[in-house]
Amino acid sequence: MAKNKELKTNAMRILDSMKIPYETQTYECKDFVDGVQIADILGLPHEIVYKTLVAQGASKQYYVFVIPIEAELDMKKAARSVGEKSVAMLHVKDINAVTGYIRGGCTAVGMKKQYVTRIAGTAQTLDAMIVSGGKLGVQLRLAPDDLRAACHGEFDDITRE
Repeated sequence: MAKNKELKTNAMRILDSMKIPYETQTYECKDFVDGVQIADILGLPHEIVYKTLVAQGASKQYYVFVIPIEAELDMKKAARSVGEKSVAMLHVKDINAVTGYIRGGCTAVGMKKQYVTRIAGTAQTLDAMIVSGGKLGVQLRLAPDDLRAACHGEFDDITRE
């Protein structure tokens, strides 16, 4: 007799193994939608929903940046934060090869490799934040410090004023 398997992404399995509490929120999604649309679909305040961006430094190293959905990554602050001369956004076609995730389902937890990760300092003021769960249609709600621990990240000022 087949059991209904609960949806578990790599990110969720890692959080479970670290005993980090999180809540899952799902929505119907066939194609990429941006973070603002996701927040609106789920009825969430935009201030607590964060997106995950991947960039490449002048050294060719990859970096992960987690910022509010309505914010823009400040490339100079981001580069300075990770000790690079400059960083440039990773091309959409390369996201899966570098991270193991697809556009719209990319999260800082459980990528193919452990990349240096920076989370916008604004997250520290929140009780909980929402990030992608590692698959289109899945969002995770967790404490900012728990996200930082799970992705081995650091908080920093990386967004444009």
